Amino acid sequence: MHHTIAIVILNFNGAHFLEKFLPTVIRHSSGFRIIVADNCSTDNSVPLLRKQFPEVEILELPENFGFAGGYNQALKEISATYYILLNSDVEVSADWITPMVKLLEANPEVAACQPKIRSWHNRAFFEYAGASGGQLDLLAYPFCRGRIFDTLEEDKGQHDQAVPVFWATGACMMVRASVYHGLGGFDARFFAHMEEIDLCWRMHKAGYLVYVCPASTVFHVGGGTLPKNNPHKTFLNFRNGLWMLYKNSSSKDLLWKIPARLALDMAAALLFILKHQKEDAKAVLKAHKSFLASLPEFAQERRMLKKNKYKKAPLYKGFIVWDYYVRKTRKYNKLKR
Repeated sequence: MHHTIAIVILNFNGAHFLEKFLPTVIRHSSGFRIIVADNCSTDNSVPLLRKQFPEVEILELPENFGFAGGYNQALKEISATYYILLNSDVEVSADWITPMVKLLEANPEVAACQPKIRSWHNRAFFEYAGASGGQLDLLAYPFCRGRIFDTLEEDKGQHDQAVPVFWATGACMMVRASVYHGLGGFDARFFAHMEEIDLCWRMHKAGYLVYVCPASTVFHVGGGTLPKNNPHKTFLNFRNGLWMLYKNSSSKDLLWKIPARLALDMAAALLFILKHQKEDAKAVLKAHKSFLASLPEFAQERRMLKKNKYKKAPLYKGFIVWDYYVRKTRKYNKLKR
């Protein structure tokens, strides 16, 4: 094997997940380096690793850099041809690595890929964070083959073909190290949420493809680090979604996309209020404030980005909010494409 692979698990206070899932990673990844990059955990993660998993390398980071910054810090110190970024709450299955390696080896224009992600709690169903490959609509709302908003499809093989997708999930992503570093890695300002979509968007603009590789399947617990109805998570999702749209869209598109997105976000905030989730509604407003405050910094960046000539990224041509809430489309294959 002329390529090297490093499986890198970013961990923050996930000792219970490491104890539960590392044994399957070790069992199904023999011959590959497994590294746990610890984001300055305050639980017993590091002692546990030393004691129970001596074969796993430990990289201790001096502070909690979040998902985006944590991976950037860790990967600077790890040399490999391919990285597999793996969440601590993922159960891998037999021979999960080979199909992804084959895909990347055979297609130099593919910068990253993900396996099929099924739910660990409900194994016949796709899992929220990635399902069978991520997509993005015109307003940068993410959805997946197998998951639209909170509706998860049962996996009946309907998304089993290896195809180009818009983004690969950060829960389990195999990425060419050269491309990761060449594009500057994740945007650490995102802290957590959407940074993998932003990176994939930049990959498309640099002329690469992103794929899903359903011949490999893993099972993800999901919501492992921040529970779903968490106002901080709501804040990050809404703010980072706007950042991503602003960073990666053409000026012409921004004129209508940002106002449309802000209006739909406000509708979401109203929905939160109707559901008595006041803190989440506040988080949306806080996200908008934070986004507007950071515009000068990003405007400068956009001017620099413009110098690169991009391929157009394959965004879904519709509005997923309209498809889901108005047209009541719940399944990926029923979307008009």
